[in-house]
Amino acid sequence: MAVTASSVNELRLRLAPFIHRTPLIAAPGGGYLKLESLQPTGSFKVRGFFAAALAMEQEQLQRGLLTVSAGNAALACAHVARTLGVACRVVMFETAPTLKVDGVRALNAEIVFKTREDLYAWVRDRGWEAEREMFIHPFADDMVIAGHATLAAEILDDKPDVEHVLVPVGGGGLICGLAAGFAELGAPVSVIGVQSDGYPLWPRAFETGGAVALSPNTIADGTTAPFDATMFRRLRDAVAEWVVVLETDLRAAVVRLVTEAKVVAEGAGALSFAAMAMRAADERTVAVISGGNLDTARLSALLNEP
Repeated sequence: MAVTASSVNELRLRLAPFIHRTPLIAAPGGGYLKLESLQPTGSFKVRGFFAAALAMEQEQLQRGLLTVSAGNAALACAHVARTLGVACRVVMFETAPTLKVDGVRALNAEIVFKTREDLYAWVRDRGWEAEREMFIHPFADDMVIAGHATLAAEILDDKPDVEHVLVPVGGGGLICGLAAGFAELGAPVSVIGVQSDGYPLWPRAFETGGAVALSPNTIADGTTAPFDATMFRRLRDAVAEWVVVLETDLRAAVVRLVTEAKVVAEGAGALSFAAMAMRAADERTVAVISGGNLDTARLSALLNEP
């Protein structure tokens, strides 16, 4: 589905029974926070996965759902499958956070663990084509991106004068959906992509003009997707600016969100808030807090860092 103003409005109605209309709150230091961390399963991913699953024919849906994920897309896929009464399998990193693995299992989805190298190879070789289920790509699926475009409409409802939206970027589906949504709804909003210096994949790719391979060293595990050529082209058109946040500042941002805003955000979710401090955000800036699946051990460790 191409993102248009009518498709955004249509999807908002279709998704309404299944997702939350998340709040927009004032951010410490200025600007606003869009709390997608309060969605079912704790991240924005449910928008895209419900959009993709609800677009399937019933015969397709009954085959079950399949995705590949570091965690939040796996949770979303499992939740969508259980809600719609179908089976689900997810391919995950062996190093996926325990909180997210346990969450997927609690939703009765089957997990296939792979090393990072094997998982990237499975994606590169389109391994899902040999599987029985309906595969939903976690970020490069047109319906997933269209589902994320509904977030733009919500932000405009609450903040019609918004000028800048800071967005954590992993595979790129969220920021592409937001950019398309704002454009089609006639809002001249600049979407700004944010990554950590512990995995600055996309800024590095645009500096070099093509594919790069990096080893992650960041608490923002949700942003460690591999380079994807189709998303490179989409991101080139969608993203107005890139911000790279120091990992030390990201860790501090997680703590500030808890202590000052009473918001729990995982590393990826806090990237946009960390970027706000770098930009001296004004009242027309919104940071998308994309996920809140932060395990207690990591939160405790961050709170106790000097």
